[in-house]
Amino acid sequence: MVERAWSAVIIDDDADIRALIGELLRQSGFQVTEAATGAEGVAAVREAQPDVVTLDLNLPDLDGIEVCRRIREITDAYVVMLTARPDEIDRLMGLEIGADDYLTKPFSPRELRARIAAMLRRPRSTGAPAAEPGPPPASVRHGGLEVDIEGRLALLDGVELELTRTEFDLLATLLSGPRRVWPRETLLRTVWGTDWVSDGHLVEVHMANLRRKLGDDPRSGRYIRTVRGVGYRLGVG
Repeated sequence: MVERAWSAVIIDDDADIRALIGELLRQSGFQVTEAATGAEGVAAVREAQPDVVTLDLNLPDLDGIEVCRRIREITDAYVVMLTARPDEIDRLMGLEIGADDYLTKPFSPRELRARIAAMLRRPRSTGAPAAEPGPPPASVRHGGLEVDIEGRLALLDGVELELTRTEFDLLATLLSGPRRVWPRETLLRTVWGTDWVSDGHLVEVHMANLRRKLGDDPRSGRYIRTVRGVGYRLGVG
């Protein structure tokens, strides 16, 4: 599953869940740090600078949403939210503050491993699978937007955008085919790297976050336009 020593931080107040995820990730070659509270988790992430964080939404000291906000201030690690509260609001809130994915407890260890593996397979410069357009050039300009694909840097009117990994990958994907319409299913395959994701909200929420950071009004679609019933395409810039 891995080509180098990946690292992960598991933040969960349930010792059994920590043990389950920890064993799963160690078998896959990860160096694992465990934390039972939100505060301990933030400290562990700051010290370990992991590649992946699994984060329970319901922690004894800090809400998982707040923990995710604090994590996003110190790392761009992939964050998978774990929740026993399956209502839609919790899921969307988690994604809005920077989580890359979520799973509802009880979850399948095999599915968690597959999702983490898919995230880590994402190329640093987002390209498409076979039969799709190739990766964009190293640097792209589109209106007031300048994107350094290799350096994973996006500037809007000269000001750096604070994008999560997933938001940057979505933007780079749109730029790789500026005249094409990207169906949600294609974005799921291209950005998330696999076909296991069936929840369309994953794309919609991340796209809404990206639009907000671009200052893009959905009605005008300067940078991102919605093609109703299909997906998204790049705006006129």
